[in-house]
Amino acid sequence: MLDFAAARRMMVDGQVRTADVTDRRLLGAMLELPRERFFPEDKASLAYLDLDANVSEPGRAARHLLKPMVLAKLIQAAEVGEGDRVLDLGCASGYSTAVLARLAAHVVGLEQDEALVRQASLALSGLGIGNAKVVAGPLDRGWPAAGPYDAIVLQGATENVPSALLSQLKDGGRLVCVLGRGAGAKAMLYRRIEGELSGRPIFDAAAPLLPGFARVPAFVF
Repeated sequence: MLDFAAARRMMVDGQVRTADVTDRRLLGAMLELPRERFFPEDKASLAYLDLDANVSEPGRAARHLLKPMVLAKLIQAAEVGEGDRVLDLGCASGYSTAVLARLAAHVVGLEQDEALVRQASLALSGLGIGNAKVVAGPLDRGWPAAGPYDAIVLQGATENVPSALLSQLKDGGRLVCVLGRGAGAKAMLYRRIEGELSGRPIFDAAAPLLPGFARVPAFVF
């Protein structure tokens, strides 16, 4: 049987610390949280591998947990504070929501697959995490009812600058995501400054595309 505790330490030491993730609260959260609890039982062996892991039930559209390294670097760039309100957009089975809940005051995880919403809610409840909830809805609309947010974390790639989420950020709020697909994709840090979204690349990254975040093809006459 796989030693999950040892695998967790190896994930943090071999994948996360080596990628210049130095936030002690974040490292502590990833060391403590049993990531395997956010996987279907038959996929638990994938929990600590360096990959974007599909956690969807058979026959449903694939939804992924980001690679641990990419997730950690995005969260670190978002500079989540203890008093922050965070939207975890595309949370899938809720692991990222659990990590963020260790860092922030309140977290809303948004997922459109209702089976995963149930799975995530059960996992969070089972771990006694009371400052986070998971809601169901279209990802591209965000969750304005609980906003505005200090930080928004997209758990996947977008082919467009996510300006539609601007109104759900506080002034000075941060949004992190992977922009683009393929070799040219970049992890991005955006800030809302005086009603505008200003962004900069922070590292090379790739991630599965989030539903609703594909580029709309241009109409050609």
